[in-house]
Amino acid sequence: MVFDSFFNTIFLPIVNLVGAATTVIFISFLLTALVTWIYKLVTNQTLMKEMKDELKMYQGQMKENKENPEKMMEIQKKAMEKNLQYMKHSFKPTLFTLVPLLIIFGWLRTTFTPYGDLFHWGFWLPLFGTGMSWLGTYILSSIVFSMLIRKLFKIH
Repeated sequence: MVFDSFFNTIFLPIVNLVGAATTVIFISFLLTALVTWIYKLVTNQTLMKEMKDELKMYQGQMKENKENPEKMMEIQKKAMEKNLQYMKHSFKPTLFTLVPLLIIFGWLRTTFTPYGDLFHWGFWLPLFGTGMSWLGTYILSSIVFSMLIRKLFKIH
């Protein structure tokens, strides 16, 4: 890959210093912060909050009208339209981040797959095996970081 030497120059010293698991968690934090920052810059946060609030209102109305199927279908149609608008607006940042993330994930795969399980729990779990690889570590830490960063910067 073209970017292997670039990423190796930056991140392999960190791997040697703190280990593979900590490096994957660090990279997860960096990428999550970058993607979240781009999301905030590209989307209209005021509009996103308004649409999210409307969706919550529709959900409440659907709960109130679950005995009236006609009214519920009408509300559900409005909610689906609003949800489609919300998804359109939240898809824009994906266009900016998809290719760079694919490149970085290619490097992560080739670099960290040889390490095997980064975390071992000493017993076998169905679907999970005996530990967590770089991908599981990345996904789990990314979910945690995303929730924290979004709360911290009030991103909708």
